[in-house]
Amino acid sequence: MCQLGQLHTQTIAYYILIIFTMTTVRTTYLGDLRTEAVHLQSQSKIITDGPVDNQGKGEAFSPTDLLAASLTSCMLTIMGIAAQAHEISLGKIEAATTKIMQSNPRKIAEIQVVLNFADNVNYSDHDQRILQKAAETCPVYLSLHPDIKKTLTFNWPS
Repeated sequence: MCQLGQLHTQTIAYYILIIFTMTTVRTTYLGDLRTEAVHLQSQSKIITDGPVDNQGKGEAFSPTDLLAASLTSCMLTIMGIAAQAHEISLGKIEAATTKIMQSNPRKIAEIQVVLNFADNVNYSDHDQRILQKAAETCPVYLSLHPDIKKTLTFNWPS
Protein backbone atom coordinates (compact mmCIF):
# COMPACT_ATOMS: atom_id res chain seq x y z
CA MET A 1 0.00 0.00 0.00
CA CYS A 2 1.35 3.46 -0.85
CA GLN A 3 2.17 5.93 1.94
CA LEU A 4 -0.88 8.09 1.16
CA GLY A 5 -3.22 5.11 1.33
CA GLN A 6 -1.64 3.98 4.58
CA LEU A 7 -1.98 7.49 6.04
CA HIS A 8 -5.62 7.64 4.93
CA THR A 9 -6.32 4.26 6.55
CA GLN A 10 -4.64 5.40 9.79
CA THR A 11 -6.70 8.61 9.80
CA ILE A 12 -9.96 6.72 9.27
CA ALA A 13 -9.03 4.26 12.02
CA TYR A 14 -8.25 7.18 14.35
CA TYR A 15 -11.66 8.79 13.82
CA ILE A 16 -13.47 5.46 14.17
CA LEU A 17 -11.68 4.99 17.50
CA ILE A 18 -12.81 8.46 18.62
CA ILE A 19 -16.43 7.83 17.62
CA PHE A 20 -16.78 4.37 19.14
CA THR A 21 -14.82 4.89 22.37
CA MET A 22 -16.75 8.03 23.34
CA THR A 23 -13.56 10.06 23.51
CA THR A 24 -14.14 13.33 25.34
CA VAL A 25 -11.21 15.47 24.21
CA ARG A 26 -8.82 15.35 21.25
CA THR A 27 -5.50 17.04 21.97
CA THR A 28 -2.88 17.97 19.41
CA TYR A 29 0.71 19.07 20.03
CA LEU A 30 1.23 22.21 17.96
CA GLY A 31 4.95 22.66 18.66
CA ASP A 32 6.84 25.10 20.87
CA LEU A 33 5.26 23.60 24.03
CA ARG A 34 1.75 24.50 22.84
CA THR A 35 -1.27 22.18 22.58
CA GLU A 36 -4.83 22.50 21.37
CA ALA A 37 -7.54 20.49 23.11
CA VAL A 38 -10.92 20.14 21.40
CA HIS A 39 -13.99 19.11 23.38
CA LEU A 40 -15.56 16.76 20.85
CA GLN A 41 -19.18 17.23 21.88
CA SER A 42 -19.16 21.04 21.71
CA GLN A 43 -16.10 21.68 19.53
CA SER A 44 -14.87 24.20 22.15
CA LYS A 45 -11.10 24.65 22.06
CA ILE A 46 -8.51 25.30 24.72
CA ILE A 47 -4.94 26.25 23.94
CA THR A 48 -2.25 25.46 26.50
CA ASP A 49 1.25 26.82 26.61
CA GLY A 50 4.25 25.85 28.68
CA PRO A 51 4.71 28.15 31.67
CA VAL A 52 7.49 30.74 31.59
CA ASP A 53 9.19 29.09 34.59
CA ASN A 54 9.41 25.81 32.65
CA GLN A 55 10.68 26.83 29.19
CA GLY A 56 7.32 27.99 27.84
CA LYS A 57 6.02 31.31 26.58
CA GLY A 58 3.20 31.57 29.14
CA GLU A 59 0.83 32.94 26.48
CA ALA A 60 -2.06 30.68 27.52
CA PHE A 61 -3.12 28.46 30.40
CA SER A 62 -0.49 25.89 31.32
CA PRO A 63 -1.73 22.32 31.84
CA THR A 64 -1.37 22.74 35.61
CA ASP A 65 -3.26 26.06 35.44
CA LEU A 66 -6.12 24.12 33.85
CA LEU A 67 -6.04 21.56 36.63
CA ALA A 68 -6.35 24.33 39.24
CA ALA A 69 -9.10 26.05 37.22
CA SER A 70 -10.88 22.71 36.85
CA LEU A 71 -11.02 22.34 40.61
CA THR A 72 -12.62 25.76 41.04
CA SER A 73 -15.05 25.31 38.14
CA CYS A 74 -16.07 21.89 39.44
CA MET A 75 -16.65 23.22 42.94
CA LEU A 76 -18.83 26.06 41.64
CA THR A 77 -20.79 23.68 39.38
CA ILE A 78 -21.50 21.19 42.16
CA MET A 79 -22.44 24.03 44.50
CA GLY A 80 -24.88 25.19 41.82
CA ILE A 81 -26.41 21.72 41.63
CA ALA A 82 -26.70 21.58 45.42
CA ALA A 83 -28.25 25.06 45.49
CA GLN A 84 -30.89 24.00 42.96
CA ALA A 85 -31.65 20.78 44.86
CA HIS A 86 -32.02 22.61 48.19
CA GLU A 87 -33.66 25.74 46.78
CA ILE A 88 -30.79 27.96 47.91
CA SER A 89 -30.41 31.28 46.15
CA LEU A 90 -26.77 31.11 45.13
CA GLY A 91 -26.22 34.54 43.63
CA LYS A 92 -22.94 35.50 42.05
CA ILE A 93 -19.79 33.85 43.39
CA GLU A 94 -16.34 35.01 42.39
CA ALA A 95 -13.39 32.76 43.06
CA ALA A 96 -9.66 33.42 43.08
CA THR A 97 -7.49 30.36 42.50
CA THR A 98 -3.77 30.16 43.29
CA LYS A 99 -1.62 27.25 42.20
CA ILE A 100 1.61 26.61 44.09
CA MET A 101 4.21 24.46 42.39
CA GLN A 102 7.04 22.47 43.93
CA SER A 103 10.19 21.12 42.34
CA ASN A 104 11.90 17.73 42.62
CA PRO A 105 9.59 16.44 41.30
CA ARG A 106 7.89 19.35 39.58
CA LYS A 107 4.21 19.11 40.50
CA ILE A 108 1.39 21.02 42.12
CA ALA A 109 1.92 21.20 45.87
CA GLU A 110 -1.15 23.24 46.77
CA ILE A 111 -4.24 24.82 45.26
CA GLN A 112 -5.78 27.70 47.17
CA VAL A 113 -9.34 28.70 46.32
CA VAL A 114 -10.98 31.79 47.82
CA LEU A 115 -14.74 31.89 47.24
CA ASN A 116 -16.39 35.29 47.61
CA PHE A 117 -20.15 35.02 47.91
CA ALA A 118 -22.67 37.64 46.81
CA ASP A 119 -23.25 40.40 49.36
CA ASN A 120 -26.93 40.64 48.47
CA VAL A 121 -27.74 37.03 49.42
CA ASN A 122 -28.45 35.81 52.95
CA TYR A 123 -26.94 32.33 53.39
CA SER A 124 -28.16 30.56 56.52
CA ASP A 125 -25.73 28.39 58.49
CA HIS A 126 -27.51 25.37 56.99
CA ASP A 127 -27.07 26.74 53.44
CA GLN A 128 -23.40 27.39 54.10
CA ARG A 129 -22.82 23.82 55.32
CA ILE A 130 -24.56 22.39 52.23
CA LEU A 131 -22.57 24.56 49.84
CA GLN A 132 -19.25 23.91 51.59
CA LYS A 133 -19.88 20.14 51.58
CA ALA A 134 -20.75 20.33 47.87
CA ALA A 135 -17.50 22.13 47.11
CA GLU A 136 -15.44 19.64 49.10
CA THR A 137 -17.01 16.63 47.37
CA CYS A 138 -16.88 17.73 43.76
CA PRO A 139 -15.40 15.09 41.41
CA VAL A 140 -12.19 17.04 40.73
CA TYR A 141 -11.57 17.62 44.45
CA LEU A 142 -12.04 13.91 45.11
CA SER A 143 -9.88 12.94 42.11
CA LEU A 144 -6.83 14.98 43.09
CA HIS A 145 -3.99 13.12 44.76
CA PRO A 146 -4.14 13.47 48.56
CA ASP A 147 -0.62 14.96 48.53
CA ILE A 148 -2.00 18.07 46.83
CA LYS A 149 -3.02 20.42 49.61
CA LYS A 150 -6.40 22.03 48.95
CA THR A 151 -6.93 25.22 50.93
CA LEU A 152 -10.47 26.57 50.63
CA THR A 153 -11.64 29.90 52.01
CA PHE A 154 -15.37 30.65 52.07
CA ASN A 155 -16.04 34.40 52.37
CA TRP A 156 -19.72 34.63 53.27
CA PRO A 157 -21.40 38.05 53.35
CA SER A 158 -21.58 39.65 56.77
